[in-house]
Amino acid sequence: MKLSARNQLKGKIVDVVKGATTSHVRIEIGSGVIVTSSITNEAVADLDLKPGDDAWAVIKASDVMIGK
Repeated sequence: MKLSARNQLKGKIVDVVKGATTSHVRIEIGSGVIVTSSITNEAVADLDLKPGDDAWAVIKASDVMIGK
């Protein structure tokens, strides 16, 4: 599969927390750095995501906000 998004971070799923309609999927991308994504429960089921799986965090954004 090819994607237009250039920010593709490979890692390992460390946690999947399901809510009523969405899940928080946490991926460790190295050195203890965690990227968290909020996706639908349906997407989690379709992709069969579970802790220990290799996965990619794909980031496509026209705006990136920074706060301090």
